[in-house]
Amino acid sequence: MSVIAELSIFPMDKGDSVSPYVKRALNVLRSSGLMYQLNPMGTVIEGDWDSVMAAVSDCYRALETDCDRIYMTLKIDARKGREYGMLSKVAAVE
Repeated sequence: MSVIAELSIFPMDKGDSVSPYVKRALNVLRSSGLMYQLNPMGTVIEGDWDSVMAAVSDCYRALETDCDRIYMTLKIDARKGREYGMLSKVAAVE
């Protein structure tokens, strides 16, 4: 099953600027080997279900070490037989 997920994750107890924590989660995604695209409101990730869910969990674990409150939203589109869906979905409407 191919999964395209949009993840937004940040601490709610670290003041106005949370970019260092978002960067920490982004580094987790970089090391996951999954295709991803950062956008102003989150990050889109593509891969198989287990890999994407593991990466989401790893992002959470990376923040929970020193954050007392974490906000996260996750939207998922799962589809059999799709490859490079993240790119083709955008190309279909541009």
